[in-house]
Amino acid sequence: MSIVDIIGWAGSALVVVAYALNMFGRMAANSLTYYMLNIIGSACLIINTLYHNAVPSAVVNMIWVALAVWAMVRPAIQRRGSDKKQI
Repeated sequence: MSIVDIIGWAGSALVVVAYALNMFGRMAANSLTYYMLNIIGSACLIINTLYHNAVPSAVVNMIWVALAVWAMVRPAIQRRGSDKKQI
């Protein structure tokens, strides 16, 4: 097994663990830990899928990362916008 395969398996585990913990009520879907598990897991899967030339899977994981990053930073952006309205 190559290092790229190990990275891919680790990424799969992180994404599945995050999902399972959320489904069983052990982790909130809007928690920093949930977002980070998804971002790191999907980044690992991007490395693996690009190495194996599985472009559709890589694109799905790129979108997954973008959505997680957006969900993570959106509250800060909204807070900043509401702070400006109060001035």
